[in-house]
Amino acid sequence: MTGVLGRANPLVLVALGLGGLVGSLAVRDVTTGVVTLGAYLAAGTLLLPRGAGPAARYLTVVVGGLSVAWSAWLLGGHDLAGALVAGLRVAVLALPGVAVAPLVDPSALADQLGQRLRLPARFVVGVVAALHRFESLGQVWEQADRARRSRGFGPGPGPLERGRHAASVTFAVLVATLRDATSMAVAMDARGFAGAHARTWAEPAPWTRLDGGVLALGVVGTVLPYALAVLV
Repeated sequence: MTGVLGRANPLVLVALGLGGLVGSLAVRDVTTGVVTLGAYLAAGTLLLPRGAGPAARYLTVVVGGLSVAWSAWLLGGHDLAGALVAGLRVAVLALPGVAVAPLVDPSALADQLGQRLRLPARFVVGVVAALHRFESLGQVWEQADRARRSRGFGPGPGPLERGRHAASVTFAVLVATLRDATSMAVAMDARGFAGAHARTWAEPAPWTRLDGGVLALGVVGTVLPYALAVLV
């Protein structure tokens, strides 16, 4: 990845996502929301690497913002300005996290959480294992779907039959996930995660000047809506 954010520390990327949450609290008028969202889009265009995750993920930001704006307009006395502010607030909140999520490497994040933030090793490994399992849910779904089809339990032509098939595959994925979680817990306990107080890490957790610069830029993006709210 040649983009700046593609080489950034995963801990910094998580901080950028949380910065959008903090900054969205200051979006209380249309001008602040539009300027902040425009600044986020410009920064993402300049700093994000090309091909970093599917572009369709940004539809979740659009759909979320429009749905909240529509609900606010419908239930808020048809106040267009208030509806726009609500939609912009959701977009400012969600856009940074959606943009940087594909760039976060769970293993590198674990090194940073354990060595930089000094979090307990059991908690860190559990979080990373959950992230790895989450990434593999699509593959588990495909395996369960193929298994049922090979046994002659594929979906029928109607929507009811397809709904039943989806429910059965979902149950199979849930069972497989719980089984994997149990195996992971037993394996962690067998390796001493339950009682160990000092643990070494296989990979280093460096902090570079680029990380500091990206973090400083994230702080500016977080403070920006608050400054605009005062000026406007």
